[in-house]
Amino acid sequence: MEHEPRIAVYPGTFDPMTNGHLSLIRRACTLFDRIVVAVANDTPKSPLFTIEERVAMARDVLSGHSNVEVQPFSGLTVDFADRLGASVIVRGLRAVSDFEYEFQLALINRKMKRHIQTVFLMTDYQWFYISSTIVKSAAQIGGDIRGLVPDSIYAKLREKFGYPYPLV
Repeated sequence: MEHEPRIAVYPGTFDPMTNGHLSLIRRACTLFDRIVVAVANDTPKSPLFTIEERVAMARDVLSGHSNVEVQPFSGLTVDFADRLGASVIVRGLRAVSDFEYEFQLALINRKMKRHIQTVFLMTDYQWFYISSTIVKSAAQIGGDIRGLVPDSIYAKLREKFGYPYPLV
């Protein structure tokens, strides 16, 4: 008996994608048949990279994962997931402080689309302390962020902030 493919959406601004994001995506790949990394165009944040740059960087980094695709989206994540036929929204948690906000999002999404579940994945311990915001702040002042982001994104950050690549 064949089953319907389990499609999960992993949304975020990914400005930039970090090794913490990649860890969650790799783990989600073992749980779902297809993962759509949904790069948000609508964000209250002021992204460093354009939507096109963020999508291109994510596609580059994830090109070796056959069950992962990257798509930009606008509007509500739950509506985007519904249009794709996804049954799950994947969200990452680093700390207890993340939970309250994520819990509220999960509840409002559940109110709007009862057939879409939210699954929380804890970040691996080595990525517990990083976020895109912290990585960008360190990169902006020339900090060595190698190992926190994929090499190609490290190069893009160095370029964006006008530092030579590789770090000298």
